[in-house]
Amino acid sequence: MPTETMVRLTDLRKRFGKNIGLDGISLTIEPGEVFGYLGPNGAGKTTTIRILLGMLRPTSGTSEVLGLDSWRQPVEVHRLVGYVPGEPALYDRLTGHQHVAYCAHLRRRDDRKRSLELADRLGLDLERPARTLSRGNRQKLAVILAVMSRPRLLVLDEPTSGIDPLVQQVFHAILREHTAEGGSALFSSHVLGEVERVADRIGVVRKGRLVAVERLQDLAARSLHQVRARFAEDVPAEDFAGVPGLRDLVVDGRNLSCSAPQSALDSLLKRVSARRVEDFECAEAPLEDTFLSYYGMDRNGSTENTAAGRHAD
Repeated sequence: MPTETMVRLTDLRKRFGKNIGLDGISLTIEPGEVFGYLGPNGAGKTTTIRILLGMLRPTSGTSEVLGLDSWRQPVEVHRLVGYVPGEPALYDRLTGHQHVAYCAHLRRRDDRKRSLELADRLGLDLERPARTLSRGNRQKLAVILAVMSRPRLLVLDEPTSGIDPLVQQVFHAILREHTAEGGSALFSSHVLGEVERVADRIGVVRKGRLVAVERLQDLAARSLHQVRARFAEDVPAEDFAGVPGLRDLVVDGRNLSCSAPQSALDSLLKRVSARRVEDFECAEAPLEDTFLSYYGMDRNGSTENTAAGRHAD
């Protein structure tokens, strides 16, 4: 039996006057999947989320959650979604317990037991008013309010901002439990290092366009290796320039350094071994370095001039 697609965005476009917010975004998210939505600030991630949640009307194209149109059927869509914004809007005078009771009343269900379990795991005191909470604890409360109703879809916009690394691990475990039960998640972030720990696929958005969709396992298969060699004598750079796939090649007298995909290692090693080698090092690069190299982004999320790569759904 085919499973019903959780999220389907089709040729989604949004203009703000003369400015283009989204330019033809198309993607799907399947049940049980975490989709990492990556890009620098201002790329269109939050605009996509607001359209998906029915907060913005697209200029053209469609946004659907389990076949429901986000703009035409927002109430039905909201019943299926838990949302964690990057900057949670909370009622300063209400305690965590009162936030839980209020949201549970809106959904017409009793989520108190689930909220207490989540608060215990995340280390949050629900007795405290929201105005007394640190940024990290406000984010924890937003996570509890989104997850406690066991929604079909979680929409997460920089969800662990301000949360310490140990609590992030707990959040990732909660997210894995959610997908194990058939739920899905859209995880928006500008930091690949966080997304790669939980995502099944990643999409890269840049200037309103989806420039690539990758499975994490496929990207890992193309992982780069950091290669360094020191020779007994000076070597010409031309000896190595013809190896296909090499990146950031630097040959400085007796020293060589480069980034090489696995497919280039055999050819590179043959050329290195043709010289007298005094020292050699080859180590697999972190997946984040591979990603940044392929998609022309630096560690701050800024784009470079590198070609974007393939675009697939």
